[in-house]
Amino acid sequence: MTTTPAPATRTSTGTSTRAATRSLLTCAVAATPLWVAVALPQAALREGFDITRHPLSALSNGSLGWLQIANFLIVGVLLAVGATGLRRALHGGPGGTWAPRLVRVAGVGMIAAGVFVMDPADGFPAGTPYGQPATLTWHSYAHFAAGSITFLSLIAACYVLGRRFGRAGEREYALLARTGGTALLLGNGWAMGGGTAGTLTLAVGVITAMLSISLIANRFRSAR
Repeated sequence: MTTTPAPATRTSTGTSTRAATRSLLTCAVAATPLWVAVALPQAALREGFDITRHPLSALSNGSLGWLQIANFLIVGVLLAVGATGLRRALHGGPGGTWAPRLVRVAGVGMIAAGVFVMDPADGFPAGTPYGQPATLTWHSYAHFAAGSITFLSLIAACYVLGRRFGRAGEREYALLARTGGTALLLGNGWAMGGGTAGTLTLAVGVITAMLSISLIANRFRSAR
């Protein structure tokens, strides 16, 4: 003999699921504002730091380096957890498999970038000799690898989401996602190629890509 759950029970369960999904999406929404709020004031105020010469990752060095390390770790966790909310929101639709996976990989990459700190270089922290170190430590290589994984995952996630919204006819969000992916793709390429103020273009690209993910997560959060 089977019984059918009472309507009130089904409604309660559905409401609980929606609330949980909204909470998960809130993590992805909050990731970018937190990253910007912690990183950019440091970039402007910390002695010896020049965003046109130093990547934001360099802020993990020095007496206040714990701030940026914590920023990497917390924002990475927010993206990884927020990816679950995106998976629920996109379930059964285009991009529902790969976009959340890529956002989660990006979050894990940021956590790794916080654990493995790059070497001091080019005058930062204050007192560090100018120029690049003659040799790099293993944790600096690990940081660069984690950063590359994060960037590639964010770029891919943005393009997957751009395709999803394009197929759905949501042109504004398709443009938003593609703009984020392209900004990071170009910014990373310019920085790796040694272009003028490459670290600045990389910072702009990373923030733009992260912002597009946060705004898309907020779109689904609001819809629920």
